[in-house]
Amino acid sequence: MSRISSRFETVTRALAPSGLPSPSLEFNERLTALYALSQRSQYIFASPLGPFYREARHYHVPRFVYFGPHTSEESLSLAFYAGFDARDLRGILSLLHFVERLALQPELARGLNLSFFPLVDVTGLIHGDSAGLSGASWNHPPAPELDLLSKDARGRGYYGFVRIEASNADDDVVTIRLRGHALEVVGVEIISSEDVEPWEVRWVTEPAEAVVEDGPLSLADDLPFAPFELTLQLPSSWPAEMHREATSSILRRFILRYRGFHAYGQHL
Repeated sequence: MSRISSRFETVTRALAPSGLPSPSLEFNERLTALYALSQRSQYIFASPLGPFYREARHYHVPRFVYFGPHTSEESLSLAFYAGFDARDLRGILSLLHFVERLALQPELARGLNLSFFPLVDVTGLIHGDSAGLSGASWNHPPAPELDLLSKDARGRGYYGFVRIEASNADDDVVTIRLRGHALEVVGVEIISSEDVEPWEVRWVTEPAEAVVEDGPLSLADDLPFAPFELTLQLPSSWPAEMHREATSSILRRFILRYRGFHAYGQHL
């Protein structure tokens, strides 16, 4: 893992403006720290996807897998993504922070199998030419990172996908977008306004029968069953600290709710 993180450091240092630190160096430092933490953890494992190639160089998509207490191969699996646009590090760093917290408090997600992808737009960060991949199809991926993620989604059989993004709205409201068929667990919604408190929330729900042309649900015809997709869009005006606080709080409550309802459903 240290070889992968060193690769990020070498390239991002070369991109730094004269006399100024590159913003991507903060990502590299946090990624390196999480790789080190995963080597000591019993429940968080670093397992990058790849390699893929660009201009005769090879890269990997960072991935961390949580396989915690009371988890088995039959456990429900979820995938979490951030960094669809590498020009904005807030979501990327927030998801890295959440995985760090999970490594230190593994009981939070016991019984679940979770995969975290904190940086989707790898080459955008390294080369400084992000095209923004949030609205791209995974069925016909325009970038090698999405090709790897689509193959992973087809093979892993995730029950749900969670995306961390920045909102386009010019306000201080958290937007929650829900898509897909499996939006309830044993008759209860998978996330509620209580899980977003104290922040104001805007709900966007698309019809279950709607054709999805972007993100992992664009693979619907190739997936073993119909998963859900939850997109957490945080206000663009918020500083990094507030992004991190909100992401950690909302994801923690979502996981607790999802875990609890499935545990309840197994005993009905």
